[in-house]
Amino acid sequence: MRILVTGAAGFIGSNLTDALLAGGHTILGLDNFNDFYDPALKARNLTAAQAHPAFELVRGDILDRALVASIFDRFRPDVVVHLAAWAGVRPSIDRPALYQQVNIEGTTTLLEQCRSSGVDRFVFASSSSVYGDREQVPFRETDRVDEPISPYAATKAAGELLCYTWHHLFGLHAHCLRFFTVYGPRQRPEMAVHRFTRLMARGQPITVYGDGSSSRDYTYVDDIVAGVVASIERVQGYRIYNLGESMTTTLSELVDGIAAALGVTPHIERLPLQPGDVTRTFADVARARAELDYDPQMGMAEGLRRFVAWYRAQG
Repeated sequence: MRILVTGAAGFIGSNLTDALLAGGHTILGLDNFNDFYDPALKARNLTAAQAHPAFELVRGDILDRALVASIFDRFRPDVVVHLAAWAGVRPSIDRPALYQQVNIEGTTTLLEQCRSSGVDRFVFASSSSVYGDREQVPFRETDRVDEPISPYAATKAAGELLCYTWHHLFGLHAHCLRFFTVYGPRQRPEMAVHRFTRLMARGQPITVYGDGSSSRDYTYVDDIVAGVVASIERVQGYRIYNLGESMTTTLSELVDGIAAALGVTPHIERLPLQPGDVTRTFADVARARAELDYDPQMGMAEGLRRFVAWYRAQG
């Protein structure tokens, strides 16, 4: 297949690109290399892909309608995998207009280009944040998602609605994949696993928000990539899928696990919970198991060990 991957230089995008190339697909990666974190790290993410003859990188923005149109006209993708977005709950509270512009208007640009170019398969990266601060677990795709508690979450929920609208009006086949706290090699530097690893490795204190009892369904990137690939191969109609590990780890357990993998004792500074943070996430993945053959494999201890090994290998 010919697959357009937006956000191809990012954490998930670059890992997905490598997997798709290994699977024999032809990939055009679109990424604007913004400064949310060091663009040099994003360039390094694509080192292997750029040596592959079936990969092309375009540096550009999903808001650039002329550029997007030219890519569709020239590359003629069979499927669009839309990962590009401004990410992060806390930063979205400070810059809501930017998140609205990129995550909603950018998604609309791609959906409209699919319609006008006759591309009828679309895979959208959503987020577990759309569930809000729910008490009832596990989270199911049939749960209400009309109470997001951050602008980022609101933009992801809006993206799902836009995908449904284009499905209803124009027959677009669309899968919306709700990712649950992805970690692993190439993870963004500000995310908890990467940040804690970096600081603990340097003997510096880490900041923990709350009493450590908040919990997340941490999902190793290889399991996420396997779910996305399965979605690309099966995208039909309109469906929403949770992609998680379907197990939870408390913040305190995460800190202890990283410390054990590094062989250090953590130094912890505690602050109150931050606005936009939820107390728990926990994915019910029964639908993804049944319809995508999704089968997450990575336990937390082994996933952290692999992440620490990757971190140390970066020098």
